[in-house]
Amino acid sequence: MNGYQPDFWHWWILALVLIILETLLPGTFFLWMGISAVVLGLLAWLIPAMGWETQLMLFAILSLVSIVGWRVWQRRYPDESDQPSLNRRAEQYVGRVFVLETPIENGFGKVRVGDSLWRVEGPDAAAGSRVRVTSADGVVLVVEIAD
Repeated sequence: MNGYQPDFWHWWILALVLIILETLLPGTFFLWMGISAVVLGLLAWLIPAMGWETQLMLFAILSLVSIVGWRVWQRRYPDESDQPSLNRRAEQYVGRVFVLETPIENGFGKVRVGDSLWRVEGPDAAAGSRVRVTSADGVVLVVEIAD
């Protein structure tokens, strides 16, 4: 790159491309790189004598710091939801009582929930017994005998 010096608008175009990529491939990865490119474009505008090596190094550092910083922030302050089990269907059944469709033998049986059968895990019980869901292990409902 002899004599090549990227201008501030090069970084802003890269930022636009990265933010468009974020909308097509969500994951909050390209977003932070795009924001870093915007910041670097602003720095390149304010300090036009900055060499391309420095610009690339700053872009890498800004991208890394912003991505890692966002991940740390997300772990420390996770998004709150008014429906935390919305996409975890099995967890929505915790606390509910169902009637066994097939007996629980050797620790496993089935209950009918709506129009589908769910595999359950719990103490042995006869078909027709009432069981209460205590937790979910993947797609298996963990149950106990209901009183």
